[in-house]
Amino acid sequence: MNLTIENILLVGSLLLLISIFAGKTSYKFGVPTLLLFLAIGMLAGSDGIGGIRFDDPKLAQFIGIVSLNFILFSGGLDTNWTSVKPILWEGIALSTLGVLLTAVSLGTFVWLVTDFTIYESLLLGSIVSSTDAAAVFSILRSKSLALKSNLRPTLELESGSNDPMAYVLTIAFLTLVIHQDQSFISIVPLFLQQMILGGAAGIAFGMLSKYIINKIKLDFEGLYPVLVIALMFITFSATDFVGGNGFLAIYICAVYLGNQDLIHKKTILKMFDGLAWLMQIVLFLTLGLLVFPTEIIPYLGIGLLISLFLIVIARPIGVFISLMFFKMKLRRRFYISWVGLRGAVPIVFATYPLLAGIDKANMIFNIVFFISVTSILIQGTTLSIVAKWLNVGLPEKAKKLTATDLLLAENPKAEMKELLITSDCFAVDKKIVELGFPKNAIIAMIKRDDSYIIPNGLTKIESQDTLIVLADRPEIFDEVNKSLKANKL
Repeated sequence: MNLTIENILLVGSLLLLISIFAGKTSYKFGVPTLLLFLAIGMLAGSDGIGGIRFDDPKLAQFIGIVSLNFILFSGGLDTNWTSVKPILWEGIALSTLGVLLTAVSLGTFVWLVTDFTIYESLLLGSIVSSTDAAAVFSILRSKSLALKSNLRPTLELESGSNDPMAYVLTIAFLTLVIHQDQSFISIVPLFLQQMILGGAAGIAFGMLSKYIINKIKLDFEGLYPVLVIALMFITFSATDFVGGNGFLAIYICAVYLGNQDLIHKKTILKMFDGLAWLMQIVLFLTLGLLVFPTEIIPYLGIGLLISLFLIVIARPIGVFISLMFFKMKLRRRFYISWVGLRGAVPIVFATYPLLAGIDKANMIFNIVFFISVTSILIQGTTLSIVAKWLNVGLPEKAKKLTATDLLLAENPKAEMKELLITSDCFAVDKKIVELGFPKNAIIAMIKRDDSYIIPNGLTKIESQDTLIVLADRPEIFDEVNKSLKANKL
C-alpha cells in the first residue's frame, strides 16, 4: 500500500490506536512498550502484512528530529534539580567521556571483526554510543522503578544529556568518512563549538522563555503549552543556526524551566507528557515502517556479535572509566552499565549516512537497527530483575516523590485553612507565580471585599485578601506561611 493524502490519516490513526492498546497490555508479558511500537511499524511495512511502502530516510529523519525535540524537552521538564545536583558531575562524565569511550571501544572492535575502515567503524560506534532518552524515560517510568542512592536521576540525566555528544561524534566521523584526507584533530573545533554554543544557548533561551511565559498574558490557559512548543522549536533551530548543538540547548532550557515557577505549569507538564508519549509512538512506528526486515537477516550474526560486545564490554568500559574518579559502590556502576538502552535515537542517527550516500550506509543502518532491538529486548526486559540481583532497588512504596510528581498528583486535598494577607506580608502585590508556593498546596479561592476570585499564576495578591488554601497534610501550612508570611485566621 502506498501512502496517499486520502488514506494517511486512516492508516496513521489505526496504527496509533493499535499501538496504545498493545502498550497497555505489553508489560503483563514483560515486553517493553517501545519494542511493540517498533514491531507494529514493521508489521505494517512493505515486508509485513500491512504492505505500506515507506522508503524515505529524509522524511524519517525529519520526524525523528521533531520527535526527539519533544522527548528531550519533556524529559528536561521532569528533571528535578534538587535530585540532579548531587550527581551532576557523574552525569556529565557519563554523557561526555562515557559516550566517547563507548564509541571508540566499540568502533575498534567493529574495525577488527569486519571489513569496515577505521572511520566507518568509529561512525558505527558513535551512532550507538549514547543511551536512548525515549527508551530510558519510558521504561523507568512505566515500570515505576524505585532505585537507591540517586541512581534514577543519574540514569535520566545521562540519557537526557548524552544524545548531543553522540550526535557530534556521528557528524564528525561521517565527515571523516566522506573526506578521507581530513585528520582526526580537525573534528575538535566542531565538538567544542557544538557543546559550548549549545550549553550557552540552552541557559539563555531558558531564562528568556521563563520571562516570556510569566510576563505574557494570554486569554486562554490552553495557549500556554502552545507557547512553550514555539519557544522549544525556536531554541533548537536558533541554536543549530549559529552552529551550536540544538539537542543540548533544548534539554538545558527544559531543565531550567522545569525547576522554575511558571504560569499554568501543571497544564504545560501534562501536555508535554502526553506529547512525548505521542512522539515516542510516532517515532518508533515510523522507524519500523522504514526498515525492511528481509534486509536485516544477512546481518543477524555480525549484528548480534556487535550488540553483545556493546552490552557486555563497550558500555561497561565507558561507565567504569568515566566514573573512576567518583566515590560509588561497585553494584551501582554495574547497574548503570546495564541500563545502556539503545532505542530510536541511534536509528535516527543512522539515517545520516543513508542521506550522505556513503558506501556501507545500508549495512550500518541495518546493524544499528538490530542493535537497538536487541538492546531493548535484552536490557529493557531485565531492569527490575538486575536491580533486585544487585540490591539497588527499593519497594515501590519507598519511592520518593519529586516536586514534579507532587505537582501532577491528583491526590485530594484533605486540609483547608483561611489565611489573611495583612499589609506587612511579603505576598502583597506579588503574583502567585512569584511566591514559591509549595507544590502540594493550592490557593483554591481568594476572598476580596465581598467577592470571590478563582486565581491563576498571574493573579496578584492584595492587602486584606483572604486566601482559602488547600493542602495534603497539616504540616504543609508551615511552608505556606513561610512563602506568604501571612497571619492565620
